[in-house]
Amino acid sequence: MHRIVLFLILIALAAAGAAWIADQTGDVALSWGVWRVHTSLPMFVLAVGVVIVAAMLAWSSLRGLWRAPERLRHRRRERRRARGRHAITHGLLAVGHGDSRGARAHAELARRHAADDPLALLLHAQSAQLDGDREGAERAFRAMAERKDTRLLGLRGLFIEAQRADDPDAAVAIAEEALKLSPGSTWASQAVLGFRCAKGDWKGALAILDNNLASGLIDKAAWRRQRGVLLTARALELENLDRDLSRETIMEAVKLAPTLVPAAVLASKYQSEAHQIRRSMRLVEAAWLAQPHPDLADAYAHVKLGDSARQRLVRVETLAEKAPGHIEGALAVARAAIDASEFARARDVLAPFVASPTQRVAMLMAELERSEHGDSGRARAWMLRAVRARHDPVWTADGYVSDRWRPVSPVTGRLDAFQWQTPLAALPSDKGVTVEASPFEEAMLAPPRHVPIEASPPRAASPEPVAPAGVPAEPAPLAAQDNSPAAAVNAAPSPRPQAEPAAAPPPMFRQRQDFARSGASAAAPVIPIVRPPDDPGVDDEPPAEEFAEPTDPARGQTGGWRGFLSRWGG
Repeated sequence: MHRIVLFLILIALAAAGAAWIADQTGDVALSWGVWRVHTSLPMFVLAVGVVIVAAMLAWSSLRGLWRAPERLRHRRRERRRARGRHAITHGLLAVGHGDSRGARAHAELARRHAADDPLALLLHAQSAQLDGDREGAERAFRAMAERKDTRLLGLRGLFIEAQRADDPDAAVAIAEEALKLSPGSTWASQAVLGFRCAKGDWKGALAILDNNLASGLIDKAAWRRQRGVLLTARALELENLDRDLSRETIMEAVKLAPTLVPAAVLASKYQSEAHQIRRSMRLVEAAWLAQPHPDLADAYAHVKLGDSARQRLVRVETLAEKAPGHIEGALAVARAAIDASEFARARDVLAPFVASPTQRVAMLMAELERSEHGDSGRARAWMLRAVRARHDPVWTADGYVSDRWRPVSPVTGRLDAFQWQTPLAALPSDKGVTVEASPFEEAMLAPPRHVPIEASPPRAASPEPVAPAGVPAEPAPLAAQDNSPAAAVNAAPSPRPQAEPAAAPPPMFRQRQDFARSGASAAAPVIPIVRPPDDPGVDDEPPAEEFAEPTDPARGQTGGWRGFLSRWGG
């Protein structure tokens, strides 16, 4: 809009100037040698304007002809660059969706048309990686590392190739060179920090951590936590080498990270050895409130050396009350109660977790059955149940499960990666239980049943049935066998056994507690023998002779054409 208004204003000014010149009167005479020009003023101004315009057009034409070769070269260069950018774009897209053939073709086009473009080198390196050509990838990354603008990118590629070649020394050297070039490089600092932690160079790892704080890669809270982790790892390593330095290191670590479980446990141990009981208990209580852990409960129980088992039980109960309802508190109290022979107390605290026990709950119940009653059968049943029970929390990081705390993940090299939690493989799912409880386990864990024995009245002798004439008398059935001692003593010899009516068989799956056998006296209850899963039992059948011929072998079907004719004719 503004341009249109300006254009109209210029046209109006030009028209006004032309009208003013046309209104002027007068003549202009020009004499140059033998040339004489005589004209009016408007025509002179018009002639001057035409000459100026013609000169400008001539200058523009001459300038265009002079710069034509340069323009042609520039236009050709831009066309090649555009082709190169097009090849780079499509090549990177081919790398993204895994088309190694297309990526290689576009990389060759980019190398011909845009050899100086850093993205062309990157495309060549990535296409070589996609093809599995490590040597080609290394050549491309080395060419990038020699350039100033792509040096850090080339070092990153060489670092990745060194890791793939399982060359940790070369990877560390490349990461350290990249860290010197760019102290704020995240991948280089993490790589050097992870390698120094894996090597056990805790002082070097602390220096890298301070460099990360100065470069702004981590904040103050993360720096305090990670420094506490590194100091704890150093103190654990020095525990058997230099206890004084280990004590100083762990006290600094527990100030920086008071909720770190291994730091609180080791610091509590050193304070307990120095007879600083209150301070040791406060360290454990602070970490317990953040996350209950069995190591904290054990350190709290033995915070005072020489205490009896009952005193340790009272102390552990005090600690468990600070996190009511937590399973770690119940397990700690049960452990201390079993050590103190307070079996009733152990059963009470484990009762809420018996319905769906974890492995540690089942193992404690097995130890409780063995210690309190000496019942190895029920203890064995609880141990079988522990095999199929849910897993307890463990130290895990990136899917790796460890039996102890570690400062760095062995999978990714990440610092402070281990967490006390249930492993992923043990999380509950919506699928049914694959392994069901065995009959032996159910029988051993079932509460004992007391079946009352009721005495039945003596049975009355029924008269012997008389057979009609002409019909031979059938032999009377034998009387039911009674193995009770009273029946054996009171039985009187009779010349002929008396027959009794046959009783209807009871249902197969009905409980027979109220069923009384008819006999002279009540029979003692029979306890079924339940065999354990690993008991093969006794073979009731006699062993068959290996070379005995069958007395009545089964007649097989005749084969061949004779069998066919016999079947067709029959």
